[in-house]
Amino acid sequence: MASRLILRIQERFERLTAGEKKLAQLMLEREDSILIHSATEIAEMAGVSKATAARFFRHLGYADFSEVKQQAREERNRTEPYGLSVGQSEQLALGKAIGTHLELELKNLTKTFEELRSDKIRNAAEVLHAAPRVWVLGLGAEEGLARYARLLLARLRHSVMILGINQGSWAEDLAMTGPKDALLVLTLPPRPPILEPILSYAATSRLNVVTLTDRQFSAEAQRFSQVVLPCHVSSFGLGPSHTAMASAVRLLAVAFAAVAGKSALQREDIITGIADELNGI
Repeated sequence: MASRLILRIQERFERLTAGEKKLAQLMLEREDSILIHSATEIAEMAGVSKATAARFFRHLGYADFSEVKQQAREERNRTEPYGLSVGQSEQLALGKAIGTHLELELKNLTKTFEELRSDKIRNAAEVLHAAPRVWVLGLGAEEGLARYARLLLARLRHSVMILGINQGSWAEDLAMTGPKDALLVLTLPPRPPILEPILSYAATSRLNVVTLTDRQFSAEAQRFSQVVLPCHVSSFGLGPSHTAMASAVRLLAVAFAAVAGKSALQREDIITGIADELNGI
């Protein structure tokens, strides 16, 4: 998160030129672009010249783009005080204590939702709402979360499917996807090798991708996603924690309901009625 850059932009936005405001808007919408793109690429993305980009960063008080990128890297490193695993053997033993486990999970939740932007959540919900069909992808331990996400969204809209729900059916499922479909990706390490070709196919097929992932992967996820929702996933071993991601999935469903409005509520009522009928109530 390039938070210091964002603060400078907000403070000086009204004093920027028209071209500089285009760059400022890009930075506000895609904060992590500083970490993954060059100055030339950022200028092209904003539709301005490289000279305008150079003036923009100088007007914000930086010597050059390299100083901006260095600051962003330092901020990213400081906002990750917990690794994917806090763990040596003695720390794993500490993790057995209920209070210690609870403290770490609360930190994961707190940091995740402090850093999530409401506009990104809404953008993600709008992508899912606009899609003819929504596909949900979770590999490995995230498969369970994918099923959870699919269940929540299917209560609110039609045509929500798990991608690869049957073992080895990737080709058949991908063949059913189409342009403007949405793909909700839930991914944490370790990431199976098959993820990369699936995402490559999704890009070629013009699927709109929303990704929930760990913060360390969020910059990479920007390359193939319309919206990235990063989560803190620190744990005392046994792989990353899924607590924050599960909560973010539910928040995304709530945001979707707000975007969809009456149609989502009607569908939920109908499904509740069908469930009551099946249960003989």
